[in-house]
Amino acid sequence: MRTLKIEPLTKEAFAPFGDVIETEGSEYFMINNGSTRRYHKLATVETAQPEDRAIISIFSAESLEMPLRIRMLERHPLGSQAFIPLLGNPFLVVVAPLGDVPVPGLVRAFLSNGRQGVNYHRGVWHHPVLTIEKRDDFLVVDRSGSGNNCDEHYFTEDEQLLLDPHH
Repeated sequence: MRTLKIEPLTKEAFAPFGDVIETEGSEYFMINNGSTRRYHKLATVETAQPEDRAIISIFSAESLEMPLRIRMLERHPLGSQAFIPLLGNPFLVVVAPLGDVPVPGLVRAFLSNGRQGVNYHRGVWHHPVLTIEKRDDFLVVDRSGSGNNCDEHYFTEDEQLLLDPHH
C-alpha cells in the first residue's frame, strides 16, 4: 500500500485542485478609511445552474484515527466547496485531479498551516474534512440547489492509500 507524502499547502501546488484561501502573499487594498486590508476575491464560488445559491455553513468535525486508510474520495459536480478553519488549527487535505474516477497514483495530500483554507474546484475529488485535532470547526462555503451534488468513489482494497501524518 502506498503511503501518501504530505506536502505543505501552497497556492502553486494546490492550483490543479482549487484555491488556497490565505492572506500570505495575496494582494489587498485598503478600505474603511484606511483601517482595514481587503484581501479581495481569494476564491470564486462555482455553481452549475443559474438558480443555484452559494451558502455558508459551519462543519464541526471530529478527528479520524491515524494512520488512516484512504478508502474513498468524493466530488461535487455542481459546485465548488470551500473549507476555512475557524480555530486556527492545521488540517489535512487529500485530493485527486478531475476525471470520471480518482486515480490512486495521482492522489496528493497537503497540510494546511491553520491560517489557510481551501476551495475545491467543481468536480475535484477530495476526502471529507480531515481534522488533526480531536474536534475542529470549519466555515464552509458551497452550493445549494437541485440535483445530486455529491459523487462518492470507493477504492478497491489494492487501490487504497495510507495517510500517516507521522511518516
